[in-house]
Amino acid sequence: MSLYAKRGVSAQKEEVHAAIQQLDQGLYPHAFCKIYPDYLCGSADWVNIMHADGAGTKSILAYLYWKETGDASVWKGIAQDAVAMNLDDLLCIGITDNLLFSSTIDRNKGVITGEVLEAVINGTQAFFDTLKSFGVHIHYLGGETADVGDVVRTIAVNGTMTARWPRQKLVTNEKIREGNVIVGFSSAGQASYETEYNSGLGSNGLTSARHDVLEKYYAVRYPESFEPSLSDEVVYIGKNKMTDTIQVNGAAVSVGKLLLSPTRTYAPLLKQLVEEQFDDIDGIIHCSGGGQTKCMKYLPRPLTVVKDHLFEPPPVFELIRTNSGADWKEMYQVFNMGHRLEIFTTAAAAERMIQTAAQFNINAQVVGRVEPAVEGRSTLRLEGNFGTLEYQY
Repeated sequence: MSLYAKRGVSAQKEEVHAAIQQLDQGLYPHAFCKIYPDYLCGSADWVNIMHADGAGTKSILAYLYWKETGDASVWKGIAQDAVAMNLDDLLCIGITDNLLFSSTIDRNKGVITGEVLEAVINGTQAFFDTLKSFGVHIHYLGGETADVGDVVRTIAVNGTMTARWPRQKLVTNEKIREGNVIVGFSSAGQASYETEYNSGLGSNGLTSARHDVLEKYYAVRYPESFEPSLSDEVVYIGKNKMTDTIQVNGAAVSVGKLLLSPTRTYAPLLKQLVEEQFDDIDGIIHCSGGGQTKCMKYLPRPLTVVKDHLFEPPPVFELIRTNSGADWKEMYQVFNMGHRLEIFTTAAAAERMIQTAAQFNINAQVVGRVEPAVEGRSTLRLEGNFGTLEYQY
């Protein structure tokens, strides 16, 4: 059993998918988000979408950092995480504007102060203000803030995003086919709309990242930061403190900052790509939970996906791997490992997408391709310095 599973979490969310398999899959079962008829207004030319997500256990990292440093500004990043994890999922079906957002914040008032709530709520609005300058309008409708100390040990920051969108402007992944190339867009670096270096970690796999990297000191000092029934062998087993530093591009960056880099949104980039190259886009995948295997869930038919020109993993992933001893197969299944967005397109259209990304200071490259299925089943093959990894579906 992997460390990830021993901590009570799953990269593939098998039990979740089993629980919801009887539910209506919406108009386009292969789309990245569920899409429904326009129940709000009854137009055959429009659809409705509602999506829920959040910052996950990354909020516990913010809690540790805040307690150790007193820096409440770290919670603004958690606000961005909760928004970006919703927004970037919706971007994958082509929605880039006029969205509604409602937040859900559950806290243990005994440990989470009003200062934290203020930082999260104001950070959410500040992020929306930034996106507005790129033509991405998100309307903040408030939400629910509950004191539920009997339910949560620290704080959970989540949200729901809703939109009404023209049917002819949807990306449903039904066009993904053999012959496609896959353009990957880096999750790390500093995009033109970011204020500092982004480690690329995002908001997935943070249970493993936290316990694998940070040392036992945090278990002793902050027992409220983990599930007490977990075996000691999987709780804070790393070598680092939040304030330790490592060299990234010649600069010293704290471990805490690497783990807490706000989830990059690709909204400014995708808004331009959808407006300029909509007909060239056959599919879009947000490499969130499931990492580089995420795409396999949304293929319209059995296909072989080969990714043999992946980005070199940014330093944060090597930090996690060397602390945990996890093998490459698990790392690529849990983390994005260098790109959190990929577009399935034609070879002819790929270069223009790469050039557009460069305008936002986001590295992009063709990371792979789609080939026919072998023996009627889908296969993912990753190739690189780590060797060859194969996943069957």
